[in-house]
Amino acid sequence: MSLPTRIIACGVLAGVLLGAQLAAAQTPAPQPATTLADAVRAAWRRSVHATEVAGQQRRAQAERTAASAPWAEPPSVELDYRTDRLQTDAGSRETELGVAIPLWLPGQRAARRASAEAEESAANAAQAAGELQAAALVREAAWGLTRQQAEVDLAAQQVQVLDALASDVERRVAAGDLARVDALAARAELLAATAGLSQARQALHAAVIQWSALTGYASAPEDLQAEQAPADATLGDAHPALRAARLGIELGRKRLDAVQASSRSAPEFVARLRQDRSARGEPAANSIGVGLRIPLGTDDRNAPLQAAALNELAAAQATEQQLKVQLQAEVDQARAAALAAEQQLAHESERSKLMRERASLIERSFRAGETPLPELLRALSDAARAEADLHRQSAALGLARARLQQALGILP
Repeated sequence: MSLPTRIIACGVLAGVLLGAQLAAAQTPAPQPATTLADAVRAAWRRSVHATEVAGQQRRAQAERTAASAPWAEPPSVELDYRTDRLQTDAGSRETELGVAIPLWLPGQRAARRASAEAEESAANAAQAAGELQAAALVREAAWGLTRQQAEVDLAAQQVQVLDALASDVERRVAAGDLARVDALAARAELLAATAGLSQARQALHAAVIQWSALTGYASAPEDLQAEQAPADATLGDAHPALRAARLGIELGRKRLDAVQASSRSAPEFVARLRQDRSARGEPAANSIGVGLRIPLGTDDRNAPLQAAALNELAAAQATEQQLKVQLQAEVDQARAAALAAEQQLAHESERSKLMRERASLIERSFRAGETPLPELLRALSDAARAEADLHRQSAALGLARARLQQALGILP
């Protein structure tokens, strides 16, 4: 995983875990996850990053609403009142009420609307990219939980085998067929296997807690094994991260257009209603006036905003170019890792089969009195390790395939 992708993933992980802690008091009892897609959606909803994206979407919608208004800025009301009460007190009075409406500059309204629409599209793309990063965390945690469950199952199976063997050895010791030292060795192996089972259960409990904090579910989904990328799948423009980067470039261009269309403050149309009375007892005279206030602007005012917009656009373009190279490298690496995991699984499967057959033969020889107990214990231990390695490699292959899905940008 590339450095920028790791940084994003770490940010999403921090957001997911913080959101999970904030929601823990209000979260009902964990339920089993039905599908991997359910787990990804749950993890995304629980993340703080989802709240940030939702805020970005609301901000974009507010910008579009503002760009659709008939005026560039909120209108203002003016009220003037003059009297000679503190001077001659002849009854002179002037009252003026005015409304100032900021007007759109030529092309400014369309540029602002286009910028708001581009920001909304970028926010939606950021949500898809965030969901993909949440999927990476869910896939890693799900396969980790699956592996720990397999470890517990294998340890429990080993305990059962050694318990039956210890009972058989004690029976034969009582019958005088075996020495007391064999019973002690068999019981010691059983205790060691029991301790291993306890340790595996503790690790599984920790994995369940992490999984539950991430998704709110109590167990891994049932469709993990079904996730596999097509053999001919390649990195395409539909990748959420690439789409987000592409829309980031478009947003930068639209913002630059909006800045260039807003080279000066908005002109204002002013309408006034005036009432005059020259002296006490004289009739009041009403009049209506209109005006246009045009702010004077220079390039110095707009230069910093334009420079910031150009810098944002250049950064978005550089990010998109670098991201393509990095994502393609991740796809190549993930595809090679999945192929190597498949080959390793075939080797581990054959090795496990051989070790099981060897242990079975030695067990029959032991029951016939032809093989000592220590050799049988070693054979059973070797077979158990081979079986554990097989299940670990099976989980490793599933995770490698999930990582290839992730690198290709395929959501569950």
